[in-house]
Amino acid sequence: KNYGRVVYEGLKGGLDFLKDDENINSQPFMRWRERFLYCMEGINRAAAATGEVKGSYLNITAGTMEEVYKRAEYAKAVGSVIVMIDLVMGYTAIQSSAVWARENDMLLHLHRAGNSTYARQKNHGINFRVICKWMRMSGVDHIHAGTVVG
Repeated sequence: KNYGRVVYEGLKGGLDFLKDDENINSQPFMRWRERFLYCMEGINRAAAATGEVKGSYLNITAGTMEEVYKRAEYAKAVGSVIVMIDLVMGYTAIQSSAVWARENDMLLHLHRAGNSTYARQKNHGINFRVICKWMRMSGVDHIHAGTVVG
């Protein structure tokens, strides 16, 4: 409930969209189903209060594709128009999620969680621009660019 309240306050305060943290999946203190429901309540309240389109990227990342699809279907059922996955899911899972998103008229946001394992090394890593293009070709609608640090 607290998470949904924060979503509401952020959106009502002027933000257009928020996103789940990439580490939020389904911990005992905040299960995904309840989080999705309370987020959507906050989104709908903020949209009604401001008269603007509002949203939040619901993280559907899970350990199996069956669970990813279950979370995605629930996100759609409660009214979300966008879902989020993490790069660490792997490329087949990312493409499978993109196919589901196309078939269900949903937007797909990719968080770059895990990219530094192969993008950080200048001698043998992959530039993040390459990963971004690769993910767009895989069907992802947009990609988390990271924070401004250093």
